[in-house]
Amino acid sequence: MKQFMAVYIGTPDAMNGKKWTALPETERNQRMERGMKAWGDWVQKNSSIIKVMGGPLGKTKQVNETGVHDIRNNMTGYIIIEAASHEDAAKLFLGHPHFSIFPGDSVEVMECLPIPGAK
Repeated sequence: MKQFMAVYIGTPDAMNGKKWTALPETERNQRMERGMKAWGDWVQKNSSIIKVMGGPLGKTKQVNETGVHDIRNNMTGYIIIEAASHEDAAKLFLGHPHFSIFPGDSVEVMECLPIPGAK
């Protein structure tokens, strides 16, 4: 089995494009509750292949040759899972609550490769 990092992607435009911010507070709260339950169900269903639960991501600082800078990116969270193939790993996120209930954009899945030359 191989390990894969899945990164949850969300943009400010998704909040508006999916009309999340326009929903009445009551409806938004109901969707939050439904979404958290669906996410919990997804985690429970896939618990045997979750290697690092991960979680939400906060603000980003970029470090380069000129110093430390505040920046913004579209990563909102992550999780590390195990699967037989990249395709199998990606398919685990079809219909995920991140974008099917919440206003997230997508989930990006990439293989965690070994460090070249490391033992």
